[in-house]
Amino acid sequence: MNPIDELRAARPAHLGDRPVDGRTRAAELAYAMSRPRQGERRRRPAFRPAWGLALAGAAAAVAAAAVVLPGGGATPPPRTPAVAATENAPAVTEKTRLSAREVLLAAAANAGRQAEAEGDWWHTATVTRTLFTATGGYRVESRGRDEMWTPRATGGEQWSRGQSLGAAPAGEADRQAWEAAGSPAEFEIKVPGKRGALTMPAAPGKVRTDRSPLVDGDKVFWLGRNVTMKDLRGLPDEPEALRAWLLRSYEGHDTESDGVPMASDVWLFKVSAGLITDMPVTPKVRGAAFRMLAGLDTVEVTEDVTDAEGRTGTAVSIEERIKGGAVLRNRLVFDEATGRGLANENVVVKPGGLQAGLEPGSVFNSVAVLEAGWTSAAPRR
Repeated sequence: MNPIDELRAARPAHLGDRPVDGRTRAAELAYAMSRPRQGERRRRPAFRPAWGLALAGAAAAVAAAAVVLPGGGATPPPRTPAVAATENAPAVTEKTRLSAREVLLAAAANAGRQAEAEGDWWHTATVTRTLFTATGGYRVESRGRDEMWTPRATGGEQWSRGQSLGAAPAGEADRQAWEAAGSPAEFEIKVPGKRGALTMPAAPGKVRTDRSPLVDGDKVFWLGRNVTMKDLRGLPDEPEALRAWLLRSYEGHDTESDGVPMASDVWLFKVSAGLITDMPVTPKVRGAAFRMLAGLDTVEVTEDVTDAEGRTGTAVSIEERIKGGAVLRNRLVFDEATGRGLANENVVVKPGGLQAGLEPGSVFNSVAVLEAGWTSAAPRR
């Protein structure tokens, strides 16, 4: 499989085949290398952040074995989702595991009673962070900021604006090692099992604005399958009905490839995270998503989790075993008082592959949601 096909096949569930926004460019490379895939993928439209997030495809930005990172920085081999180092990572207080059902039902009630604004565009703004290990042995955090505007009406265009915020040593010890290496302006990242290296600039990149027609004229996001704004606005607001609706797209395997088996609980968690964080669903549907998660036996809830933006919330999480031996904890951080999603994260449970060398508890991928709501202000270049 050539590099472009490999990236296309490895694209996370929330990504599509549209021109990529900045945050996706940064994350997709490492993700592709950490999760080898096989076979062809269904075509998907842009969807915002993270894995509970939506974005567009990065394969088009690949030239030969190079990938374009946020802000247009060209680099050799592939890419991945955001991570944070132990010193720089969202902190978790003593892991008090609460009654998942009790906490999630409370969040569901609070989410369901939130008021909803009106507008012609669904607007989101996110910051993605990804943790890498540089060839010098120290950790590097890549950062990018992205915005997306999705029209309420059919036949329109989806807009995205992204900027690489640059890469930097992840902690003080990493900074000292970087300075001892001469404080290079670019960080060289060796991707396990791949030839060449990925180069990440320390300087911020240019702001890039892109727009593209909606897939088929009306598809706006991916939710197990391509969906329209009408689909999202009409989702069931009862947890069992919502679960049944989503599971109609579940075929027993990973959201990205039919070659990697995945349990239905993990699949549901990954596919539905965006309903809570930044998809244009009604408050009642967001509440139903929380209730649906409350019914999953394999989720855990942790109190007092601080995301990469310094906001404290509650986290619901589920473990996922990645091909190659690594184990990650998919974690959704939310504000229990409002049911607002704050961030989607991948936390290292067992290192391996791109996570090799990272301590358990390190946040390998972080997508913090800064804004998610309706607006009448049209996007501009």
